Amino acid sequence: MRTANRTAMDRREHVVPDDLDALGGLLTYPVNKQQYYAVESEVLLGHGNSQLAAQAQEAVGGFSNPDDPTWAFGDLAGSQCNLALVRLHAGDLDGAADAIRPVFDLSASLRNNGIVVSAARVRHALTGGPVRDAILARDLREEIALFEPARRPALPR
Repeated sequence: MRTANRTAMDRREHVVPDDLDALGGLLTYPVNKQQYYAVESEVLLGHGNSQLAAQAQEAVGGFSNPDDPTWAFGDLAGSQCNLALVRLHAGDLDGAADAIRPVFDLSASLRNNGIVVSAARVRHALTGGPVRDAILARDLREEIALFEPARRPALPR
């Protein structure tokens, strides 16, 4: 996975944009999306260190401007959940709470399956390790449970 991510970054330096790239949209693969997926691949394997935390914070920053043409609310929420997980792996419960709380502000119509699954990963991580008995961990688990809709439609209503 790390080799694939490094190779992708190396190859990005040699890409020559064309007319299709100028269209933008879902078929583009901007650097911030690549970074978001690279962080997520590490997080899903249970990794977390200061370097990954910095990359996760950078991924959140890359999706924080809704006026940016590469902005996507789902990528922002996913990168915030990843940052929360990285911080949990490092034992930073308060930092994890700060990272995921903005996701709770999404309206129910924007809580797509990808976002709900990302939040559920944080909820699961809060059930183990040294943080599981902390009051803040319990509160976050409850907030995430309330965030998750009873039904997860594929499309917004």
